[in-house]
Amino acid sequence: MGQFFAVFATDHPDRLALRQRLRPSHQAHLRSPDAHHVVVRLGGPTLDEEGTAMNGTLLVIEAASLPEVEAFLQDDPYVQAGLFASIQIRPWNWSLGNPELRGLL
Repeated sequence: MGQFFAVFATDHPDRLALRQRLRPSHQAHLRSPDAHHVVVRLGGPTLDEEGTAMNGTLLVIEAASLPEVEAFLQDDPYVQAGLFASIQIRPWNWSLGNPELRGLL
């Protein structure tokens, strides 16, 4: 398919209620990426220092290009509602733990 991209998104402070309200639609979006030709390989919320409250999102997305990842994220309910204070997308070399490389490392 392409290369991997790590997505680091940080919530605006005091938006936990918004995150919780939109979480089902956000999860549905992540599970049906076909319209954007991407594959969400793994992901989940980041947590505060106490490890109790969600405060961001970490995703690993496989796609042919950065613009495909950006388009996919623009349709995410969290992005559309303005949940995130910042989003960083970085090309990522998935070496350790990549199921496609099992037995090669």
